[in-house]
Amino acid sequence: MDLEQIRREYLLGGLRREHLQDSPFLQFDTWLQQAIASQIPDPTAMVLATVDASGQPDQRMVLLKQADERGFIFYTNYNSKKAQDIAANSKVSLHFPWHMMERQVRVLGTASRLSAGESLKYFVSRPQESQVAAWASQQSARIGSRRLLIEQFERMKEKFARGQIPLPDFWGGYRIVPHRFEFWQGGASRLHDRFEYVATSSGAWDIGRLAP
Repeated sequence: MDLEQIRREYLLGGLRREHLQDSPFLQFDTWLQQAIASQIPDPTAMVLATVDASGQPDQRMVLLKQADERGFIFYTNYNSKKAQDIAANSKVSLHFPWHMMERQVRVLGTASRLSAGESLKYFVSRPQESQVAAWASQQSARIGSRRLLIEQFERMKEKFARGQIPLPDFWGGYRIVPHRFEFWQGGASRLHDRFEYVATSSGAWDIGRLAP
């Protein structure tokens, strides 16, 4: 297969400065709600990029669980590879790949842990088996087989069969506080529309168009 010949035109619509909200958080919420309404698969899935202590970048998909003017929240195991990277370098980026809408959003910011109280509030809202899975999985650690994982899951399921499942001390949330956004809308002939929001020292956002 000749990969160089795989291409398509982006014709769903353009993006102009007058279409944009002055706040990137409001603009993001507008696009997110449109993504949800369009019923594209996994509209809250985002690529989280981190850099470890040696300078090696890494990426993975996580799910956005909250977004407002305080930042973007996701949850994970604090012993995971992503958490280790954040401990070494709190600067991260997010990417929302809404391909079916010919849109992308990029967010650059700094990650920090949520309080145990904030993490607990979300943890108790999860389905019970998801709560059990948080206890069962030593995320990012090597395991000998899936069977061992399932056996550990069943042990934890039995252990917590009665009563409320407690929040693991090794599991919780992160909030990413952004300092830069980019909103990308596909355009014909590769003349895509790109706008960036950059935080200023005054607390306002500087908005500018970028070349595709």
